[in-house]
Amino acid sequence: MEPAQPLTSRPPQVVVLRGDARPPGMEPVERAADVRYVREDGLAEALPGADVLFVYDFWTEAVAAAWPAEDAPPWVHIASAGVDRLLFPALVDSETIVTNSRGVFDRPIAEYVLGLVLCFAKDLHTTLRLQAEGVWRHRETEPIAGARAVVVGTGPIGRAIARTLTAAGLRVSGIGRTARSGDPDLGEVLPDDRLHEALAEADYAVLAAPLTDRTRGMIDRAALRAMRPTARLINIGRGPLVVEDDLVGALRTGEIAGAALDVFVDEPLPSPSPLWELPNVIVSPHMSGDIVGWRDELVRLFADNLDRRVHGRPLRNVVDKRLGYVGSGAPASS
Repeated sequence: MEPAQPLTSRPPQVVVLRGDARPPGMEPVERAADVRYVREDGLAEALPGADVLFVYDFWTEAVAAAWPAEDAPPWVHIASAGVDRLLFPALVDSETIVTNSRGVFDRPIAEYVLGLVLCFAKDLHTTLRLQAEGVWRHRETEPIAGARAVVVGTGPIGRAIARTLTAAGLRVSGIGRTARSGDPDLGEVLPDDRLHEALAEADYAVLAAPLTDRTRGMIDRAALRAMRPTARLINIGRGPLVVEDDLVGALRTGEIAGAALDVFVDEPLPSPSPLWELPNVIVSPHMSGDIVGWRDELVRLFADNLDRRVHGRPLRNVVDKRLGYVGSGAPASS
């Protein structure tokens, strides 16, 4: 990628779309730029003429509605690995560069997935439930060494998951856009049109794919029927990768053994959802990558990219807007 043109004539104009709180550790950015903090209702007014939009409130759907027809920011950075909320037509068709926060969440999410695999294999969720009920019930548990895991999504998060599970003794393969053998992290990678074939062999199916038109609803009734009755589904990618009603049906009838879900179609997960009550489901509130200090790390990444932009050096984590992929060819998964 060609280096960006340096911004030397004046301090860059940075618009920060915040939520309930401002991002921490912004002092280096504030020393280098004119920073304007806005909420959703002030975004449309602030965007024209800005040099960069820092989408710190990565849950927002407001950017598309506020995007100006003229004088839009030439660069948008989002404080998440997923970029699906930014891939609206006006931005995709524009010259605006999009960067994400790839790298911040890779290792934490991989550790979280390993924890979920161990939780299922060692039946820890049942142990905690029985403890709360004061019930002593001896059980035998499963080994994870030799178990098969298929990681759907071959981007940095998927690769970190694959390395971590392999180190724990699982046999890992992947699902990506193109087939290949001998992948250093995933071994055998099947193309996504062979998803059902891969699911049929998996003890654990881990979803780490970006949300695109191609992946939306990929885990539907047919995909779930392809899985083993002893298999578990783990979703740390995006909620709409899974057709939730189909998943609930498969869990209730025993078509699969369990599911651990960190992301959902509607967040927070509505209280009437049957996913709250199913004993073979682990629900967590979109927290798999959020370790202590993660917010500071997000700001440090943005500050580094801003410094690169000011001095005309290539930006990190540039996204291919047409595919929702980072420039290296790896999926911008969540």
